[in-house]
Amino acid sequence: MPKSVSTKSPSLIKQALIVNKKPFPWVKAFCAGLAASLPVMIGLLFGNLEYGLLAGMGGFTYLYVFNIPYAQRAKKLFFVVLGITLSSALGTLAAPYPFATAILMGVIGATAIFIFGALRIIGPSAIFFVLVFAMTTGMPVNPELAPLRAGLVFLGGSLSWLIAIIGWFFDPHGPETSVVKRVYGELAALLDSVGTDTFNEARHRVMSVLKEAEETLVAGYIPWKNTDLFNRLYILNGHANTMFLYILENFSENKFKMPSELGEIVREIANSLDKKKNKRKEAFKKILQPEELDEKVALLFTKIFDADATFNEPTSKINQVIRMHKPSFKTIFFGALDKNSIVFITAVRFSVVTIIAALIAYQFEFTRPYWVPLSCVAVMSGSTIVATYHRAIQRGLGTILGILIASLILATHPTGFVIALFILLLTFITELFIVKNYGLAASFFTPNALLMAESTSQNSFSFSYFASARLIDILIGSVIGLIGVLLIGRRSASSRLPHLITKTIRSQAQFLFILFSDQGIGFNARKSRERMKMRTNLINLKTLYNTAAGEIPVNKKALEYYWPVIFSIEQLGYLLENGSRMDKRPILADETLAQFLYVFETMANATDRQQAPSIKKVPEIEGFPSIQQEIITLQKSLQINEKVPV
Repeated sequence: MPKSVSTKSPSLIKQALIVNKKPFPWVKAFCAGLAASLPVMIGLLFGNLEYGLLAGMGGFTYLYVFNIPYAQRAKKLFFVVLGITLSSALGTLAAPYPFATAILMGVIGATAIFIFGALRIIGPSAIFFVLVFAMTTGMPVNPELAPLRAGLVFLGGSLSWLIAIIGWFFDPHGPETSVVKRVYGELAALLDSVGTDTFNEARHRVMSVLKEAEETLVAGYIPWKNTDLFNRLYILNGHANTMFLYILENFSENKFKMPSELGEIVREIANSLDKKKNKRKEAFKKILQPEELDEKVALLFTKIFDADATFNEPTSKINQVIRMHKPSFKTIFFGALDKNSIVFITAVRFSVVTIIAALIAYQFEFTRPYWVPLSCVAVMSGSTIVATYHRAIQRGLGTILGILIASLILATHPTGFVIALFILLLTFITELFIVKNYGLAASFFTPNALLMAESTSQNSFSFSYFASARLIDILIGSVIGLIGVLLIGRRSASSRLPHLITKTIRSQAQFLFILFSDQGIGFNARKSRERMKMRTNLINLKTLYNTAAGEIPVNKKALEYYWPVIFSIEQLGYLLENGSRMDKRPILADETLAQFLYVFETMANATDRQQAPSIKKVPEIEGFPSIQQEIITLQKSLQINEKVPV
């Protein structure tokens, strides 16, 4: 989440042309090229290029690979394979019926957008499901071939699945180790920031990565295959949570910096996660605890050394019972179906605009009508309206350059394995540059698409015909996508912020109530519907704020006002979540609970009316001073302006 909205920013065109400084994903890019080209090579070995190209469509599965636990990756990609396979079958069956094709294209896109958004799955979302569906509608019309085409796509997708999980044999907990290492790196930065102006920013980064680590560990947990390394990572993350809360409760108001040794030791724990045991011991001999320390700092050193001791504990002690709580799919999807959920709104918008684009393309009988809605889908895949404009600019410029590259390739009249080699090379370069700039990537996936189209066209059209038709179709599709997003979602996010903040505050009040009241023997707050409701609202709120930051025109005054409010709400949610992990919590008196509910309702009611709330007394909770302090901070954040900006 951004800290604030800057008053000056580059023009849309300049923003669209910015090249990110992210490192090139060499391994992923090569594997993506292999996944796309290997099915084509196998098809050529069996003397059938067309079958190879069909199986190559299943290779798009690999483009959904990200650095997530292998347990989660295997399940995610399996369903991606099924989705792409189903899309190819539906495309073949719907090809004779343009109206049905248009409707299905919108439904497939909306379904993928909703599922990926609700489950917060990173990746290209709907684009390749729609692409596979569209490409099969553009093939020779023959509904009887649906099982064959779907089967070939499934085989290509299965090959991608195997390539994607091969790393499990070499580093089965690589993603989990990576995120826990980042937790300790950010925790070290937080310790260095105590007593400085950067403390709040560092605190937010730690909280975010702790949430990510928890979700990653939950995703990587396999009940029937529990490893020693996974258990140690789980316990290390628990120590990090404990240290973070201790720092918040004891050093948030510090005016002086902490001993530098604290940050150094925590940083060494982070670095030692990829080291062997003997190297880890050598590293810690170099950093010693200062002799003179006050009681609070000395206790923090003890907590840090306890975390390091996790590496040296015997396996029998480490293999304790791990408590993992995953929300049900029913809870997640019903939460995302809320009328104010930006995920639901985006899916509906996506569906409507895609269907309109497809109907226009089929009505005017374009040469390759599916390129129009495909371009529309690619443009709308931007997470905000600003990102949508960026996509349109990048796609237009990238396509022009891509057509020039394609003309050079096709001038050589490639055949057989040369086609497969070009597919490998172009996919490889596309995945290298997709992290840098979408326009650069478009410069290479455009010739890739034209190469596949020309290879399966049986020379029915000249390349110049293909190129000019694609350029026109992309421009029309991009314009439709821009118009649709601008008209339907122009101010839909920022206008919903007060209502969703109100809902989130009330859900936090309900969760606090069940945490600190008598709910009977056997009650588990981690599994409560109040916790799930609060988590859903927090996720929706953060997504809504980020979307509002990309609206045109952006309401800068409102976003600057709501930033500290949402920051405080997130912090409070984190603290309540941590409270639910503790078995022993105080049972508050009815009068105290009533005062808490009164404080929360005062804030919620004022926010809903877009007014600043009056400050109320916040009771203490024994053992949980951070919760009281964060509620006070939230009241003050809502009090900043006399009138909440609309």
